[in-house]
Amino acid sequence: MNPRYSVEHLTRYAYTAPVSQSWQLARLTPRALGWQKLLSHALQIDPKPDARHDTLDSFGNHVTHFGLHGAHRQLSVRMQCVVEVAPRPRAAGSGPGVTLRSVRELLRAEPTLDDLNPVRLAEPTPLVPFTEAARRYAATSLAPERDWLEAVSALMHSIHADFEFDATATTVTTSVDEVLQHRRGVCQDFAHLMLACLRGHGLPARYVSGYLLTDPAPGQPRMLGVDASHAWVAAYVPHLGWVEFDPTNDQLADERYITLAWGADFADVVPVRGVILGGGEQRLNVEVSVVPA
Repeated sequence: MNPRYSVEHLTRYAYTAPVSQSWQLARLTPRALGWQKLLSHALQIDPKPDARHDTLDSFGNHVTHFGLHGAHRQLSVRMQCVVEVAPRPRAAGSGPGVTLRSVRELLRAEPTLDDLNPVRLAEPTPLVPFTEAARRYAATSLAPERDWLEAVSALMHSIHADFEFDATATTVTTSVDEVLQHRRGVCQDFAHLMLACLRGHGLPARYVSGYLLTDPAPGQPRMLGVDASHAWVAAYVPHLGWVEFDPTNDQLADERYITLAWGADFADVVPVRGVILGGGEQRLNVEVSVVPA
C-alpha cells in the first residue's frame, strides 16, 4: 500500500495596527498527479473572508483568492490535508546516447512535449537570472557529451557537497551569486542555484515546492509544527519527462516528497501572499507538520 500523510500548514500574520483591507492568494492545495492523490483537503481562513474563489494559475497550480474588507489585527490560514504518494516514474536512465547536447537539440526540434512548454523553463527569471558564475560552477558536471541523468545527478551531488545548510545565512531576496559566494543557504537557495546552473546550460528545469517527511531522532517522538515546507528541482528530458532532484538532501524525490506547487522560481509558488491597507508592522509565523496517516 502506498504511504499516506497527514499535512498541516499554518500561516499566521499579526499586525501592530488594524488592517482595513486585505487581498490574498493562497497556493495551499497539493497537486493531483499520476503518483499523488489528494484524499482530503480543507483550508480555514480566520477572520472569515468576505470574498473567496478558486482558480488555476498558468502552471496548473490551485490558487485560492480571498479578500477581507473589515478591520482586523491578525490573519490565520490553516491548510489540512491527507495525501497518498506512490513511486514516481523510474529515472533509471535517459536512454542510449541521450547526452546534454542531444537534449538541447531535441528540445529545439520538438519543444511542446509537456503540459507547458519546457523551453519556457530554460529562460531567466527575476529570482533566477542568467549568471556567469553559476554557469561556470556547473560546467564540469554538465559537460555536453555526458549522459543527461548522470550529469544532472553530478550537479546535485556537487551542490550538496559544496554548500552548507544554514537557516540564518540568507533571506528570500538573497541572490544566486550571493549564495555562490558564501556557500551557505537553505533549500530555496539550493533549488534556485541548481535552476541557474541548468538554465545557464540551456536545460529546462522548474522549481517545486512541497513537503518532505522528516524522521525524528532515534528514541524521540515525532514533533508537530516543527517541520517546514521544502523546495527541490524538476529537470526535463524528452521521452522521459520531468525528473525531480533534491540538492539539499542529495537524492531523487521519492514517496516521502509531497508536491504542493511548481513554477519558474519561488515567486510562482509562495504559499500565501497578498497586499494590505494599514497594519503597521507585521509578524509572520509558519508551522508545518507532516505525519504518516
